[in-house]
Amino acid sequence: MAALFVGFGLVVGILFGFFGMGGSFLVTPALLLFGYRPSVAVGSGMAFVFGTAVIATLKHHDLGQVDYKLGGLMIVGTTVGIEIGRLTVFRLQDIGLAGGVINAVYVLLLGGIGAMVTRDALSDDGDGEGEEDDAGSNEGSSESHGHGHDHGDADGGDLSNHTPPAIAKRIQETVRIPPMVTLRGDVRVSVWVITAVALSTGFLSGLLGVGGGFIRMPAMIYAIGAPVPVAVGTDLFEIVFSGGIGSYLYGQSGGVDLGIVVPLLFGSALGARVGSAATAVVDSDGITVYFGGMLLAGAVAVAVGEIGGLLGIALLETVGLVLVLGAAVAVAGAIVVTTLRRLRTGSRTASVAE
Repeated sequence: MAALFVGFGLVVGILFGFFGMGGSFLVTPALLLFGYRPSVAVGSGMAFVFGTAVIATLKHHDLGQVDYKLGGLMIVGTTVGIEIGRLTVFRLQDIGLAGGVINAVYVLLLGGIGAMVTRDALSDDGDGEGEEDDAGSNEGSSESHGHGHDHGDADGGDLSNHTPPAIAKRIQETVRIPPMVTLRGDVRVSVWVITAVALSTGFLSGLLGVGGGFIRMPAMIYAIGAPVPVAVGTDLFEIVFSGGIGSYLYGQSGGVDLGIVVPLLFGSALGARVGSAATAVVDSDGITVYFGGMLLAGAVAVAVGEIGGLLGIALLETVGLVLVLGAAVAVAGAIVVTTLRRLRTGSRTASVAE
């Protein structure tokens, strides 16, 4: 079992390093399908997120991609949200509904976000060539289009030309309740907007045992209006605290199993290095569609496993587990294979040039 967790941690670490997300959205459902109690699955997933986020935040700090003002405000709201989510999990567990509710929320979130990511990726594929010709080659090959590291501003440099998405502009113009704060990228927004985002995503973190990156990062971009690289770095900085607080609270109640967390982190430490290195050589546009597909597969897997549990059909639960692991392995494998191909192509080109 420990070897399986090391391998799974390796896969999740590759995804984390490449897309900038902690991977607990895969870990917690997998633990539930393995038969762990909801509180242990959620608490151990939270502890795993904490460990991976610490490593990533240090890197983003060096790149100047962390807005500590935004992060501080998010931490306050998230802390309250996590506690509400944690109490909800134990209350639901007492009445025997925790597993079903958590899985249902997972299906809705993973399915909705997966559909959105896949749609955007396919749209980009349709328009990619023309846009690259107009915008230049330094954009497409160095960012993850909101799903990972945006290396276009990776040095934390000029963000003065940042333009928030239309929905973020609308929120900024509509909700102008003092106090107002100015964030990196010349973004001016009400503290109450930040608080609302922090509370809601913190609640989901505490309920589902996730760092909330796949929810909070889009929320910081589309609701708060933060630039993509700043949203990624600040989100990971905030996850250090939310993951640490969540791990402590769940650990106090016996919800953190070190026999799960340690091997996951061991594998993830190596995988994160591989995934981070891949961002330097892989054009992530071609893989983003697989990431969206992985989220959709995760949603289907959780749904199938839950149906199998309700009907008492062990085969369906096994199918759900295989789908969760298979989706993660397939995307991680695509990243590694594409990286190796790019490196070979690069070395061949260099040899011909010599």
